[in-house]
Amino acid sequence: MGSAMSEWYHHRQRWAARAALAAAASAALLPLVAGGLTGLLLLVAGLAGLALTAAALWWVLSRRGPARLAAAALAVAAPVGLITLFATANLLWVVFVSLLLWCAAVWSGRYALRSTGLRPVRVKEYRTPPPQRPFLLLNPRSGGGKVGKFALREKAEALGARVVLLDPEQHQDVTALARAAVADGADLLGVAGGDGTQALVAAVAAEHGLPFLVIAAGTRNHFAMDLGLDRDDPSRCLDALTDGVELRVDLGFAEDRPFVNNASFGVYGAVVQSPGYREDKVGAALERLPELLTRQSGPRLTASADGTTIADPQAVLVSNNPYRMDDPFGFGRRERLNSGRLGVLAVRVDSAVEAAELLLSPRPEGLTVLTAQHVVVQADAPHLEVGLDGEALTMPAPVHCRIARRALRVRVPRDRPGVPEAPPRLDWRRLRKLAAAVSRTAAPSRSWRT
Repeated sequence: MGSAMSEWYHHRQRWAARAALAAAASAALLPLVAGGLTGLLLLVAGLAGLALTAAALWWVLSRRGPARLAAAALAVAAPVGLITLFATANLLWVVFVSLLLWCAAVWSGRYALRSTGLRPVRVKEYRTPPPQRPFLLLNPRSGGGKVGKFALREKAEALGARVVLLDPEQHQDVTALARAAVADGADLLGVAGGDGTQALVAAVAAEHGLPFLVIAAGTRNHFAMDLGLDRDDPSRCLDALTDGVELRVDLGFAEDRPFVNNASFGVYGAVVQSPGYREDKVGAALERLPELLTRQSGPRLTASADGTTIADPQAVLVSNNPYRMDDPFGFGRRERLNSGRLGVLAVRVDSAVEAAELLLSPRPEGLTVLTAQHVVVQADAPHLEVGLDGEALTMPAPVHCRIARRALRVRVPRDRPGVPEAPPRLDWRRLRKLAAAVSRTAAPSRSWRT
């Protein structure tokens, strides 16, 4: 019975791979079959239009005044013109059908590869007794007032936590407050606030070997998202105080400054320094980007990641574990937080042609993606502007980034949304092998990672 089920399972896998290949081939050939030479010319025009749109977007970001307005108009006109060309040739339906076929190819291909027996990464959970003297810092302004909206203070105190409400009118040293709580006997530290505040208190918790509680009351809460916490109702994070488990996750450092998400150097690190960035992110970015992208201002960077040198990038992002880059729907998420590796993403674009390549090429030369345990960012200036978990800092150059593997004990609710399983990468060579397979030998052995 088991053998028959297994054979049926792999039979379904093979046909999914064949369907993916057939749908991909149909998506590519449909414009030629339906439109002949006209379809071929329109296909070339479509690729040229996409390249022109990418170049126009580059000019929007790197120019000012009339040139920026003209580029913005071109960025709109190029795709509109393409749609008009296909509609005039009565081939607009071909575009939509091709897109549908390509979506079917992606879905079938991932289904086939997901069915090969490989299991998702699972983070080991540790059962520990509930804390007796938890200490929580709550920022009432975080996330537009989520602390008050969800009555986090009242609910935390009802669960036995000692709560300190940060004063929005004056700066408070959250690291000092956390250290004082530890000295007073706290056996858990927690924060309801942005990722920058989370990182500072997390470092104190890691230093003293205490569990750390993340309350997703910030604006974006990337760290909470990658921990699988509920970002819609931050009060559910408090369930960890009574019915929780612990995860061992990594903590990143830029020199002695901790980060739970990333450290940004170059363009973003400079933009977040702008006085009006918090109130108008888009306006502040458009104001600073022309000089930064064309290297008229800001230091020139050099990054070294475990011996690999990245010369003269405009932006370098060093993350606490690598971000997913192969899935547009999961872009900006991390599959795991305990790999012991920093993610490195560096971008160098010096022309409209390189901007188009960055958008259209599967492996653009201007994009460097790798992992490392140690990253050094140097500059031709004595100081570097850094965005550390979204907080604006200035640090002496060079800046050394490292990762402390599984240094942080994060206490999370036993019942939580969890992290969505990452879809497998579309490997067309492997799909061809699966499609041609006649037995179970095409499926790799199962593997587990913790």
